[in-house]
Amino acid sequence: MARKNRRQIFEYLEVIDAGAKGKSIAKAPDGKVIFLTNAVPGDVVDIQTTKRRKSFYEGSAIVFHKQSDKRTEPACEHFGTCGGCKWQFMGYEHQLTYKQNEVVNNLTRLGKIELPEVSPILRSEDQFFYRNKMEFSFSNNRWLTLDEIQSESEIENRNALGFHMPGMWDKILDINKCHLQKDPSNAIRNKVNAFATEHKLPFFNLRKQEGFLRTLMIRNSSIGEIMVLVQFFKEDLENRTLLLDYIASEFPEITSLQYVVNPKGNDTIYDQEVICYKGKDYIEEEMEGLRFRINAKSFYQTNSKQAYELYKITRDFANLTGNELVYDLYTGTGTIAQFVAKNAKKVIGVEAVPEAIEDAKLNAKRNTIDNVEFYVGDMKKVFTKDFIDQHGQPEVVITDPPRDGMHKDVITQLLNISPQKIVYVSCNSATQARDLALLDEMYKVTKVQPVDMFPQTYHVENVVLLEKR
Repeated sequence: MARKNRRQIFEYLEVIDAGAKGKSIAKAPDGKVIFLTNAVPGDVVDIQTTKRRKSFYEGSAIVFHKQSDKRTEPACEHFGTCGGCKWQFMGYEHQLTYKQNEVVNNLTRLGKIELPEVSPILRSEDQFFYRNKMEFSFSNNRWLTLDEIQSESEIENRNALGFHMPGMWDKILDINKCHLQKDPSNAIRNKVNAFATEHKLPFFNLRKQEGFLRTLMIRNSSIGEIMVLVQFFKEDLENRTLLLDYIASEFPEITSLQYVVNPKGNDTIYDQEVICYKGKDYIEEEMEGLRFRINAKSFYQTNSKQAYELYKITRDFANLTGNELVYDLYTGTGTIAQFVAKNAKKVIGVEAVPEAIEDAKLNAKRNTIDNVEFYVGDMKKVFTKDFIDQHGQPEVVITDPPRDGMHKDVITQLLNISPQKIVYVSCNSATQARDLALLDEMYKVTKVQPVDMFPQTYHVENVVLLEKR
């Protein structure tokens, strides 16, 4: 009997589309779809399958007979090895087309709802160096290239400071230049890497859970402030001081230099004490005169310039007159709530993360915004009839949930209170489509605006306006 998952080779197939999660699509002779990770629509290729399922294959292009005119030369030397920027070999205009198609397909095929004409996707002015936050991992067991593996010479330096290899939790790719965050990000990472190696500071070993240097986080803001946070696995006063003093002297422009000593099994810092070594314990972002304080644990949209465009669309869709009570669900640090507050009678923000609500309250106070209130708690437990009775019936609800979308209890409550408008901001149009289908009995989608927050990737944001039927 033939093995179900045996590999096959299909020859001279045209890649016809780009699908979810950045995978391109071809059709096998038996009619099944083949999902590919290394091809662009328009390529003609030979494909070797890696997985076989009932209705589809997964595979890779192994021979290119014709290259698509949608292709472009990747800017980054690490493309194809690093797991980020998966669409960097596709021209930006074509990336936008496939992101737009994904939004339309998800809302129509999954949501099965009637749509107005979908607005053209809002392109990002910056296609590289747009991220305001990057996190790099130290490792004493870096990913080796095939040439290094096959070489007979001894590899003296196995240290790496970079990104996890796709699907490999314990292998780190050493990064020379990343095209996602503007300078001095690359200079800081490379000099820290070189200094730590020169002074024999132990890089972390993920498997053995030993070493000294764990992670390096770099944040910046549109007004030029920079935060650097070094995470250590254990306390070593002499070496910690040595490294932090070097960073401070080499990069005097750093606004906030901080560190964490984290001996636990994972490198999340949300339950750890963050210590400010030099400067302020935060940086600031600015938007239309509003200032937002961002600390090491704060959530903030990672593309500052495009976040401003996203928030303007949200405000335009809400079309507030100054008389409305607005609920901002999943408010995070309250940036949208504060951004729309000047056009509203009052804004109520709700968020599950206590630290985010603390940031929201502090930022509102510093911005002298007195018509916003923030509450913390699990959305499905907080957003109840009692909460509505206490704080009032909203005319407008803005919701910006995580990738999983809204809990069904939250949707039920929205239908119960039936605000005049709902502005739904989503980073996952598939779960957004599911939620819109549940709201369809009472609400009609009247506007749809996709937004490209992350060029060179397949991710796409989408804003929808729902109005009562």
